[in-house]
Amino acid sequence: MKLASPTSPTCIRLPRSAFILVAALMLAPVARSQDKPPDYPKKPIRVIVGIAPGGGLDNMVRLGAQKLVERWGQPVIVDNRPGGGTVIAMDMVVNAVPDGYTLLGASETLMMNGVLKRSTYDVRTAFIPIVQLTTQPYVLAVNPSVPAKSVKDFIALAKAKPGTLTYGSQGMGTTGHIGIERFQLMSGTSLIHVPYKGASLALVDVISGQIHMTFSIIAATGPHMKSGKLRGLGLTGAKRSPLLPDLPTVAEAGVPGFQSHNTYGYVAPAGTPRPIVRALASVISQGMNAPETVKALAADGSDVVPPATPEEFKAKFDSEYAALEKLIRAINIKIN
Repeated sequence: MKLASPTSPTCIRLPRSAFILVAALMLAPVARSQDKPPDYPKKPIRVIVGIAPGGGLDNMVRLGAQKLVERWGQPVIVDNRPGGGTVIAMDMVVNAVPDGYTLLGASETLMMNGVLKRSTYDVRTAFIPIVQLTTQPYVLAVNPSVPAKSVKDFIALAKAKPGTLTYGSQGMGTTGHIGIERFQLMSGTSLIHVPYKGASLALVDVISGQIHMTFSIIAATGPHMKSGKLRGLGLTGAKRSPLLPDLPTVAEAGVPGFQSHNTYGYVAPAGTPRPIVRALASVISQGMNAPETVKALAADGSDVVPPATPEEFKAKFDSEYAALEKLIRAINIKIN
């Protein structure tokens, strides 16, 4: 094929800026491949998780680890160290060399451990937030024998019989416990707390009628709602779930502004180089927000957190920490 000469009528002269744009587009794949410091990672990355394998946090951390392996080809080891309400895992990461090779898979429990003084350090300065993975809202679920068909009905019932309705949680100071305490504060109700050693145990007792209410994830409550063994009154997230489109949020059903959820993410020990933190955040966030991943997680009732910088995650963490401190003071929870 004969190319047109510069003087040929078919040759189009482009302005210099266009050549710059074309060059930038040609180099874009190269730029995208430089998504990490050139010497990182050069050995396996370890992510410590403070719960046993198989829980929501563990599953999401492993999914995030998979995204790192897919992009960088370096092994990522998920190391489960349960105990101490996740404080054992937190301590291990706080004391690790801050070089990007030891990270912590964390949930809202990290914030709660800080506010409730379960750790000997300030979690806001001991860790660097890297990236949030997913958020899981809860269903406010009651036994069908409870004479309430809506959130407003439940609030009216609780106010008519203060201190008689019971609720279960996965233990003192957990997301479920604090979430329902927030619900009481914002709705002006008074319920009796029955702590369990796991969310599934509380749900079983709601189904059997031993207690009246609990907060539980969609994956656990959905089948029992369909079978009629549970009644869902509201969803604790910011929006309705496509899995339960007819179930209103608690906020729209009677408690404006109310939200309660569990969010999973990665944090690093203070002092970890910022380029490494940003690289980890970018790769994990891009992978989690891939359309096929978003679709798969939505089918389980989980919402992928939209892309955000570590700095934005840090600002959000600090803001929510302050709000949780205020709530704990208001409800006067003290846990040894």
